[in-house]
Amino acid sequence: CSSWLAIADSGGSGERVGTMRGTAQFTLGMGIAVAAITMCYWHLRRSTYSLRRRLSRQEVSKFKQEGFLVVRNILALPEVEALTEDAMEAWLTHKRPFDPADTWLNNSLLVNIHHYAKRVRDYYFEGPLLDIMEQLIGPNLKGATSQLTFKLKGNTMPFGWHQDNGYGELDPYNAVSCLTALDDVDRDNGCLWVVPRSHKRGQLGSLSAEDKIKGAVIPPPSVDEAEALPVSMGAGDVLLLHCHTLHMSGGNTSGRDRRVLFLRYADADAVE
Repeated sequence: CSSWLAIADSGGSGERVGTMRGTAQFTLGMGIAVAAITMCYWHLRRSTYSLRRRLSRQEVSKFKQEGFLVVRNILALPEVEALTEDAMEAWLTHKRPFDPADTWLNNSLLVNIHHYAKRVRDYYFEGPLLDIMEQLIGPNLKGATSQLTFKLKGNTMPFGWHQDNGYGELDPYNAVSCLTALDDVDRDNGCLWVVPRSHKRGQLGSLSAEDKIKGAVIPPPSVDEAEALPVSMGAGDVLLLHCHTLHMSGGNTSGRDRRVLFLRYADADAVE
């Protein structure tokens, strides 16, 4: 084992996690701890998941060209069920019932879910996504965002076209959003729509921290919706999105839930 890797909890707030060969410096709030862990131990921790996956050269190329990629069966069904159980317990504890008069944020998001659900936290920092993130971002990683993005049955609210980097502009521009389906996802229950190759347009706008506190929204970008593709997934699949890929989601008009675990990874030195 000649290399070293560490990932620390960034709490969704962009705190810096520096990593280097031999040591890893974790900066969390005002305290600093220094730790070193071997790649062998790291991969041993990840091997507790039944499925391991690395992208083929063709898949890496497709992601870079198209700006998105669906990876099938990243989790086995028992793992999906356990993850969903933990996620739902946190959701029911911290969220109110759906209210059509309330905001999209209150009805559809639970941020920092890894603070409330151990299985989610383990999946975030020790799960099979990390091998893939190393391929797409590099060996020095940090978790930038974790949230539940739920459209439970009855939630017909859409969310318009946007780039994930618009709601947290991370530089360098290689952050990847990973949307793990906890349910089967299709047009009827509010799947995502993506515009292939739209990431090549670069950064189209972003909100400052002050803007987000005020509840500001980014003006919708120009999109040729004829180019958009719906992304259907089975439970246990994951959608990978480049930070500049334009996407949106429709409302849930079915009698089924649409529950997605949203995890975002970035270069360890990325700043907002």
